[in-house]
Amino acid sequence: MLESIFNETIKTSVSLESCLICIAVSIILGGVISFTHKLTTKTTPNFLLTLTVLPVLVQVVIFLVNGNLGTAFAVAGAFSLIRFRSMPGNSKEIVSVFWAMAVGLGLGMGYVLYTVLITVIVAIVVIVMSKIANKTQDVSERKLKILIPENLDYEEVFDDIFKKYTNKAELLKVKTTNMGSMYELVYIVSIKEKLKQKSFLDEIRCRNGNMLVSLERQEVSEVEL
Repeated sequence: MLESIFNETIKTSVSLESCLICIAVSIILGGVISFTHKLTTKTTPNFLLTLTVLPVLVQVVIFLVNGNLGTAFAVAGAFSLIRFRSMPGNSKEIVSVFWAMAVGLGLGMGYVLYTVLITVIVAIVVIVMSKIANKTQDVSERKLKILIPENLDYEEVFDDIFKKYTNKAELLKVKTTNMGSMYELVYIVSIKEKLKQKSFLDEIRCRNGNMLVSLERQEVSEVEL
């Protein structure tokens, strides 16, 4: 049932019908991967297009190496290197890229039913786990960005405000800006219930000299691998 549709004894001879079947299935499964990724995380149209086309490209590579699996893996690995060198990806993007490559590899070897089965299983797992993760995520968590002058000690200057308004305040990143005359602080904060965010921000503004303060929702998809 899960056998390859290609002739195992003659890898260099692939019928046009079998080739077209694999290409069609590659496009369909690429669309499934793209749809699943869009459903579970924020992304861009260009990346969705990449996920749709990538299985076909990997499949073509497998065809061209005439069934030499070792060479196929080496060449297909180049696709992931191109992706990783282009921009830093988060964990979900990396999973989707390898998923698309695995689909292309399976179809390039002719295992159509097996690849379809695995794609359906992975899609269900990804969607279910994303739903669970969204439910367990602390919806009160926010990303807080504060700009302060360089002469202000950022390590303890906001501790009393955080103790009053938040259940948790974790400093994620510190960087200099404006020719080194200012610091930009990035926190993850969990604001206490029934407390007004405006009062929280107003007290920070009074402490940092009415410089830039921003509070935004923390997205899981923003976390890079």
